Amino acid sequence: MRITSIQMEMKERSKEENLGYALSLLDSAPKSDLYLFPEIWPCGFFSFDRYRPESEPLDGPLVRAFQKEARARNCHIHMGSMVEKDGDRLFNTSLLLDPRGEIIGRYRKIHLFGYKSKEKGLLSPGKEVAVVKTPWGLAGMSTCYDLRFPEFYRKMLDQGAKLFLVASAWPRVRLEAWRLFNRTRALENLAYLFSCNCGGANAGTDYAGHSMLVDPLGNIVAEGGEGEGYVSADVDPDLVNTVRSDFSALDDRVFR
Repeated sequence: MRITSIQMEMKERSKEENLGYALSLLDSAPKSDLYLFPEIWPCGFFSFDRYRPESEPLDGPLVRAFQKEARARNCHIHMGSMVEKDGDRLFNTSLLLDPRGEIIGRYRKIHLFGYKSKEKGLLSPGKEVAVVKTPWGLAGMSTCYDLRFPEFYRKMLDQGAKLFLVASAWPRVRLEAWRLFNRTRALENLAYLFSCNCGGANAGTDYAGHSMLVDPLGNIVAEGGEGEGYVSADVDPDLVNTVRSDFSALDDRVFR
């Protein structure tokens, strides 16, 4: 399978401009089975004043535009995340689309970020992990700050996850933590981890970039730089089964 993370460079653009720009990047991306986008790219994670006025339900124009692209390209698209409006509540919601344009996975971010951030005050936390059936195995969905909570990934593992999809807006000031967590969450679960982080900056905060494709042994298959670009590689989904069979550390767990 071919995976491509589309590491967008965030700038102060309108929501409509960001959507058009995201679709243009998709047009130029390598042909892939699965594309990933970063966290809250329609307005930029740190543009907290835009969350409510630019929020959408899941049948809004943002999702419809990506459903059309998934059908046209006959591919899966992890849309990154958006500010979802559900009644009076707002969520940081990631969606996974299949080649028919159907929403096969929805994850509302559980671990909301409160350190020098208004996310925790503006949004409602999700309540459930999302482990989704894909042609390459069960995929666990996660978002940015979730990476700091190993028990969250263990819960997805116990539901059968063999790969993790991560949308992020991780700041550059904590780049080394980002690189460490990407590899660690993959290695400790003997699973693939595919992440897509923002590049550029918005609202005065620089993003780390360095989107990653990490294999079940914690090896970096592909990694981006700090700016905009594509992080793309072919991976073998069966490697997870091979690694778990050859090195059965997960079978030796005592506490579950």
